[in-house]
Amino acid sequence: MGLVELIISVLLFFVLFFGIGFILNMLLRMSWVMAIIYPIVVFMIVDKVRFIEYFTNSKAAFSELGERLVSLASADIIILTSGMVGALAAGAAIKLLRKNGYRMF
Repeated sequence: MGLVELIISVLLFFVLFFGIGFILNMLLRMSWVMAIIYPIVVFMIVDKVRFIEYFTNSKAAFSELGERLVSLASADIIILTSGMVGALAAGAAIKLLRKNGYRMF
């Protein structure tokens, strides 16, 4: 992956998860909801195992997930981390807005 693609991907993931987190925080009135949901989204992006296999064949499914997480490239880790930073920034922005008296819905 080139440097330009990396920078664009980092910005897209940050903006995407900031926006989703901001909207979810406004609607659900929970400041850190996207920060809690984001690791599940990352696991769904990274793994190739069907969701039901985590319940039917959990040992193999979690070991596969662990192997895939460890084998991620550094660019992938940077991109996924920027999404988490975006989710955390959305929670901090909502907290700041509520502290300053703004009400959403």
